Amino acid sequence: MNKHKAIATPTKTKEILNKYGFSFKKSLGQNFIIDVNILTKILEKAEVTKEVGVIEIGPGMGALTEQIAIHAKQVVAFEIDQRLAPILEETLMEYDNVSIVYQDVLEADVASIILEHFEVGQKVKLVANLPYYVTTPILMKLLMARLPLASITVMIQKEVADRMAATPNTKSYGSLSIAVQYYTEASVVLHVPKTVFMPQPNVDSAVLHLEIRDKPLVEVNDEDFFFDLVRACFGQRRKTLRNNLVRHFTDEYTKEALEIKLQEANIDGTRRGESLSIQEFADLANVFSG
Repeated sequence: MNKHKAIATPTKTKEILNKYGFSFKKSLGQNFIIDVNILTKILEKAEVTKEVGVIEIGPGMGALTEQIAIHAKQVVAFEIDQRLAPILEETLMEYDNVSIVYQDVLEADVASIILEHFEVGQKVKLVANLPYYVTTPILMKLLMARLPLASITVMIQKEVADRMAATPNTKSYGSLSIAVQYYTEASVVLHVPKTVFMPQPNVDSAVLHLEIRDKPLVEVNDEDFFFDLVRACFGQRRKTLRNNLVRHFTDEYTKEALEIKLQEANIDGTRRGESLSIQEFADLANVFSG
C-alpha cells in the first residue's frame, strides 16, 4: 500500500470536493466510493495482479483508479466528465501507469485503445464502478464488440446484477440474462451497502463478475435473430411462448406455422419464456433461421 491517505475515505473525498468546488451531476449518475475495503475486495474478485492491464469506466475522482494503479500493471480509464480533469491530475499524479481518456465509452473505439495501450497477448480486464443509468448499454456494447478482455468486474445496481446472472425459472431471468450469459459466465460476487457511496444512491448495489467465454455458450445460425426471438418470448412474461410468438410474428407466420416450428424444436408452446434454457432458445431460433 502506498504512503499517502487513500482517496476513498469520507474526509479525503469531501476535502477534494470542497477544494475544487465540485458538484455531482445527477444526469451522469455520479456516486463516488468512500470505502477502501470495498475497492480492495473488488480487485480481489477481479483477480487483478501486477501482470494485468485494466480498463476502467467512470473513474470519478480516482478512488478505484488509485487502487487499480497500485495492484495492476497499468490502467486506462474512460471519463465523460471533463470537470474531473484537474481533480484526477492531482489525485493520480504519483502513478505513472495511469492514462485517462476523456471520452464517452459508448462512442469510443475501445478496441483501438486496447491495442494502443496494452501489449499484445497481455491479459486485459475491465474493472469499474459503472454509472447505473447506462450499465446495460455499456456492458452490451463491450460484449458484442468481442473485445480481447479476459473478464469484467463491475459495481452495478443489485437488481441489474441479479438479472444478468439469473438462471431459468427465477423472477430475474429474462432476455438480459441470456444476452449476458451467451458471451460470459456471470456471477454476483459481492453485495454492497449504500453507505459506501457519496452521495448515497437510492438503490442497492452489487459486484457482478463476468468471465468472458472463448466462444458463445450456444451455436446459433443468426445472432441478431436469436436475440430478437429471445426478447419476443419475454414480451409479456405472464403469457405463454405460443402467445408471445403469435404476437411477435403476426405478419410473417400463421398460428399453425408457429406450432410446427415449436414442435420441430421439441418445445411445448404452453411454457413461458422464463422456463427455457439458453440452449432451448438456440434450438428454437435455429429452427426459424435454419
